[in-house]
Amino acid sequence: MRRALILLSFSLAAGLLFLSCGNSSTSTPPRITSRAFVSQDVSAGNITAGVQILDAERDARAFVAPISAGATPGIMVVTPNRVQTLVFSAADNALTFISNAGESAVARLTLPGFTESFVISPDSLRAYVAVPTAPVVGQSPGVVEVINLNTGAITAGVNVPAVRYVSIGHSGNRVLAFSDNSDSVAVITPSNIGTGNPVVTFVGGFYRPVAAFFTSDDNTAFVVNCGHECGGTPVNDVEASVQTLDLTTNTPGTPVPVKAGSVALVNGATMYLAGTPVAPSLCTGTKATACGLLTAFDLTTMTVTNSTDIVITDGYHNRIALGANGQLFVGARTCTEIVAINKGDEVRGCLSIYNTLTSAVGNVPPGGVVIPPANGDVTGIQPIAKRNVVYLVQGGELQIYDTSTDKLQAKQIDISGQAVDVKTVDF
Repeated sequence: MRRALILLSFSLAAGLLFLSCGNSSTSTPPRITSRAFVSQDVSAGNITAGVQILDAERDARAFVAPISAGATPGIMVVTPNRVQTLVFSAADNALTFISNAGESAVARLTLPGFTESFVISPDSLRAYVAVPTAPVVGQSPGVVEVINLNTGAITAGVNVPAVRYVSIGHSGNRVLAFSDNSDSVAVITPSNIGTGNPVVTFVGGFYRPVAAFFTSDDNTAFVVNCGHECGGTPVNDVEASVQTLDLTTNTPGTPVPVKAGSVALVNGATMYLAGTPVAPSLCTGTKATACGLLTAFDLTTMTVTNSTDIVITDGYHNRIALGANGQLFVGARTCTEIVAINKGDEVRGCLSIYNTLTSAVGNVPPGGVVIPPANGDVTGIQPIAKRNVVYLVQGGELQIYDTSTDKLQAKQIDISGQAVDVKTVDF
């Protein structure tokens, strides 16, 4: 943890005026038009847990106190209309609703358990929250809670045993839910809630699914099957796969094998999947004995497009984002950490950066992958629009990467306490 910064208490007028030192004249700080929120989960001494506000255009801290967001603010989701940011606190299972314009908490809801996945409807009116341990009378625990974002109240609950992750289509007419140790996808139809018609349909034939991406018409979902890495039993040596789901008939397609996949990102017609095979993968040039793999997959032809293995760090990959210059940032937790003992020793953590545009650029070795010399789990990744910059949280520290070099830029921002997640909140 970095040494806490002692923030002076300022009286903030509407224009954010503050007194300059030594005289009675006033000066106005630059208006922040591109803000980033950073969740910080430590309260100790002069440090207060909350959501800190950054100027993402100038890489500076805003002169405001952190926004209160539960005991240990962590993962955040911004509504599509950028009006609110939802923040989950694991210590008290609190979901805080922040007004982005007011930069303040407007509501707080206690969930019936922990969540690590929630999505917002395209109209920004509802949230769907996966709570795997939520009690259900007479059934196994697990509920997708439906929350009204205008009132901050739970309006419905869809029973999905052990539900862990949720994905939502472009129109919001389907929410797909994925459960621990399950080979089924729960297809939720939100418009059926409260009508007496079936709200959820369980479709089998998958292989430990964890996420889905949708065609523009929402008729087809591309499901990421985590497979062996997520506890499944391999059939014909298949570790993981990508599989279609016809949402007009709830019919699964034929799975196409990939070497690993616990997280994915779609850019155009290409899906990038990252994961760690259970079967040992080839690691070279590192002290690490296990490595992960990145796969490029063409959704049009349903084929793997990389001809050689793209080797990345190991661990459980659950963060991925595409920054400027085609740089794909892939983060994991519980990876193999290499800590330097002597000067010049290898340093390796849970971050990999892959150049999607070319196999080699600048200091990038053949294969297009950079493993920055930084330790720790990656818990947040946020590319900054219109800039060659990515804000990233690794090992509890906010780090600012330059996508033209894949290195930390000279100017950094010191976050008091332990950072967890980072999101931009302005268009």
